Amino acid sequence: MKKTIVFLLVLFSAMLVQAQKDSLRANRYVMRSILFGAGYTNVLDTYLSPLEYKGCEIRILRESMRMTRLMDGNVSSQNILQAYTSYTKNTSGTSYFYTGMLNWSYALHYQFQINERLKILFGPVLDLNAGFVYNPRNSNNPAQAKAYGNIGASGMAIGKFHIGNYPLTARYQVALPLMGIMFSPEYGQSYYEIFSLKHGGKNILFTSLHNNPSLKQMITLDFPIRNTILRVGYLCEIQQAHVNNLKSHIYSHDFMIGFVKNLYLLKGKNKISMPNAFTPY
Repeated sequence: MKKTIVFLLVLFSAMLVQAQKDSLRANRYVMRSILFGAGYTNVLDTYLSPLEYKGCEIRILRESMRMTRLMDGNVSSQNILQAYTSYTKNTSGTSYFYTGMLNWSYALHYQFQINERLKILFGPVLDLNAGFVYNPRNSNNPAQAKAYGNIGASGMAIGKFHIGNYPLTARYQVALPLMGIMFSPEYGQSYYEIFSLKHGGKNILFTSLHNNPSLKQMITLDFPIRNTILRVGYLCEIQQAHVNNLKSHIYSHDFMIGFVKNLYLLKGKNKISMPNAFTPY
């Protein structure tokens, strides 16, 4: 187990170093977007309650994509930072959860140019998560900390088309975690026992498809309105875990809307905007 954790940490570090190198030597065309979302969520955490809690969720997502010089310039990097929070109730409405999560992911995609209008992208992704689930009705253990990371596979399809003379860009992305590590208390173990009494146990666990079957999907559509590129989309995020005899999940379904900016970075200057019709990816 220790060798596995060390191996994963080395992989995480290597991807972070690569991210820093790419940001220095990458192509200067950059796509940046910010999206705001709201929707429905289903939360389960048997450490706090055996019941599912359902309610509303709000989310903000910031994305940056740019080409790198890897593999003759055919690899792009994608950096996504998102935060979301939800308020959910059990079926009877007698108890509720407050949930807050922060997620950062970094992916490297090799781009396969199928034709002038279609690209297929595929590559590894590093995904890190931290947050909490809070149940104010619990007295002994009112909250559950969330901390986990994984390495997985990411795929994307980007298509450009027109309705008449009106340009549109559609994108579908899916990410599947393959292996990682997760923090979790043991069944019946309190955080007081872990951190104050130092009663350690198996609190850092290896995760894979057998105990952490999760999936992220997002579909978006970009369209220009005068001098602005708008983006609308749908995000489906399924986070599940079954470790230390504890089950948890967060199912999110959010409608997203926001703005896209295509930039060209210059030495000695911050950036200049590119025409809306120009799409570097």
